[in-house]
Amino acid sequence: MPPKPPVHLRQPNPSNPRVQRTRARILDVARELLPEVGLARLTYALLADRAGVTRQTLYRHWPSRAALLSDLTLQGPDVGYPEPGTDARAVATAWLISLRAGITDPATRASALAMAAQADHDPDSAQALRRIVEDRLAALNELLEPSGLQITAEQYTLLYGPLLARLFFDRCEATDEFIDATVTQWLTSVDHTRHTEHR
Repeated sequence: MPPKPPVHLRQPNPSNPRVQRTRARILDVARELLPEVGLARLTYALLADRAGVTRQTLYRHWPSRAALLSDLTLQGPDVGYPEPGTDARAVATAWLISLRAGITDPATRASALAMAAQADHDPDSAQALRRIVEDRLAALNELLEPSGLQITAEQYTLLYGPLLARLFFDRCEATDEFIDATVTQWLTSVDHTRHTEHR
């Protein structure tokens, strides 16, 4: 793990197009390198060399490796982002299909698993995981808005949890039929909660 950077490093302006291009290039290089060299050998020195930037530039964008892994997970490969819709079932199904496609990307998978493994003893990794879940929940609620459904963090866990368990713990394929069954059960749970709240 790279050492903590000096606290005086100035953070880059995220709205600057040049900064955005630099970030995107570095993330692309990291995405290529991670499956090739593995997490332990993906050092800031190697990444800076391959991306043609200084280590100081890396630290400005990602003060910790957990921050880099978080962005690698959030900004995964283009696998088809779901569209907003009035049908909550269709939106949730498209969301899980997109998540399944994204998590099969080697770099995304390695990043997510590394943060989960380190979260118990590394506060940066724990914070990065929370950031990912909060970001994805907000994004899904945006897609669900036309349907009138807004879900809680717990309800989000009930949606994506079975898929991750199937892929990471069962080590089995998450088929379309599995996703359909997951969404059916999830909607039953969400509907039950909504009816209970409106009594």
